Amino acid sequence: MIKVGVIGASAGQGWAGRSHIPALQALDDYELTAVGTSRPESAREAARLHGAAHAFTDAGELAAHPDVDLVVITVKVPAHARLVRAAIAAGKHVLSEWPLALGLAEAAALRAEAERAGIRHAIGLQARHSPAALRARELIAAGRLGRLTSVTAHVTRSKGTGATTTAHNAYTADRATGAGLVEVAGGHTLDLLEFLAGEITEVAAATAVQHPRLTVAETGETITASAPDHLMLHGSLASGASLSAYLQDAKRTDPHARLEISGTERELLLTTTPRPDMLAAQIQIGELSLFEARAPGEPWAPVPVPADDTLPEQVRNVAALYRDLAADLRDGGHRVAGFGEAERAHRVLDAVSRSAADGVRRKV
Repeated sequence: MIKVGVIGASAGQGWAGRSHIPALQALDDYELTAVGTSRPESAREAARLHGAAHAFTDAGELAAHPDVDLVVITVKVPAHARLVRAAIAAGKHVLSEWPLALGLAEAAALRAEAERAGIRHAIGLQARHSPAALRARELIAAGRLGRLTSVTAHVTRSKGTGATTTAHNAYTADRATGAGLVEVAGGHTLDLLEFLAGEITEVAAATAVQHPRLTVAETGETITASAPDHLMLHGSLASGASLSAYLQDAKRTDPHARLEISGTERELLLTTTPRPDMLAAQIQIGELSLFEARAPGEPWAPVPVPADDTLPEQVRNVAALYRDLAADLRDGGHRVAGFGEAERAHRVLDAVSRSAADGVRRKV
């Protein structure tokens, strides 16, 4: 059994409670032994609710406890570096939610520190573990599409619709938190794109804040948004294929994720079903369906992929990541993206952000 301590495992409606903890509880390889939150009473309540033996408010104490083999970090991005370093100092394996850090330099430093410590490090880029994405990767690698010519991504979320936000999401409107559209939806989308079609080599990007003032629904407070709610980019892949992507918040109708990969022989489409639920519409959370088309004008034909209906939709990709991580810990494999892949994803976003700031096409 891999004994797990989850930092950020509150008793409320956070991401840990919606995905990580149900995933761990569904898998025979893991035992949730410890939880950590910022306050003693909330830590004790989280331990009671989730069935953990230990409750902590100090990340160092959680990581150092002998009943913890793997530290899972599911809190806001500004705290990631400090908490990752607590796990490294204790010599424990660590899984951090994406984004890993508040920028490329911090991500590179964490990757180097984790490698020096010799621990297993993993990043929550769970779209890579979607059954549809894995099948698409197999088809592309087998040459089914011929020579790749273009990749097009369109990802929209309902977040900020009506210039309102929930209290839970209000902090993401501040660009300094590293959890806006560019970092979260952009990071997951562009990482999956590279996982399937190869590395991005150049980008030209633009961002916009179309809703600079947001009202917090629960309190009526008005806040100023500095994080972009629109991202437009085009670029090139190492294969020579062209890239275009458009990401948008505050979508009033049918939020969805759609990724088309075109080749000289056929095309693939990965897509989520449009729905009002912002979480389920995102490429890393919603259940992806896979389609292909060969001839001009031919309708998209479904490509069969394994289905797992035993877990809630928000849990499935995270559970698949944990299954692969358990296998990696057993045999030393590399099925799960680590901090090296996280650094690469931050490097892509760094090029995107610099291009958006000065209008210059950037090499990645």
